[in-house]
Order: sequence, then C-alpha cells, then structure tokens
Amino acid sequence: MATTEECRAALDKLSDHMRGAEGDVRSAAGLDRSVSCHITDLDVTFAGRMADGAIDVRETLAGPPREKAEIRLAMTGDDLVALVAGELNFAKAWGSGRVRLEAGLRDLFRLRKLL
Repeated sequence: MATTEECRAALDKLSDHMRGAEGDVRSAAGLDRSVSCHITDLDVTFAGRMADGAIDVRETLAGPPREKAEIRLAMTGDDLVALVAGELNFAKAWGSGRVRLEAGLRDLFRLRKLL
C-alpha cells in the first residue's frame, strides 16, 4: 500500500509532467480550477489548485474533501502511483470504477486530452 508521502510525490511528478506538456495536452493542463484528490485507502485528501499548467497541492487533509473542488479525483494510493508511473491506463481505470473523476462537463471535455 502506497504511503501518504508516495502519493504526494506522485502528484508532484504529475504536476511536473503537466508543466512540460505541449499542444492539446498543455491547453488542457492550463485550466485554472480548484482540485482535490481523495486517497480512499489512506482516507487522506490532497487539495489545491490546477493553474498555469501545474497542480499546486496546498493542503493534506485527513478524511474526505471538506469542500467541493471543481475537479475531484478519488482512488487508492497504489492506483495513483501506478497511473503517474504509466503502469495503469486512466481511461480503463475510470471505466472500471477504480478511479473516480468528477468535474463540470466542459472541464471533462478538456481534461480528456490529458488522458
């Protein structure tokens, strides 16, 4: 089972990948939205902001998200680490329910370019 520190490192790595993206992926990563990622098996939520092509994690909270972020993710720590490492396909994980993504319809259309 991934630790809180490993999950935070995975989010930092994802942010680095987003920052270095180009084209359509860079455009999708350029959203300015509040974001939360609930790690279900650790019952920890990382909350912050997606802006300027990166994710800025501002808080690590015990339990589920306290506020409804504009973009919300939920998954196990192992799945987060595997997604960022390229070992788990996001679309398949989302389709099977291993990963939950909630956002407004327009944001979902833009975010699909990141997938």
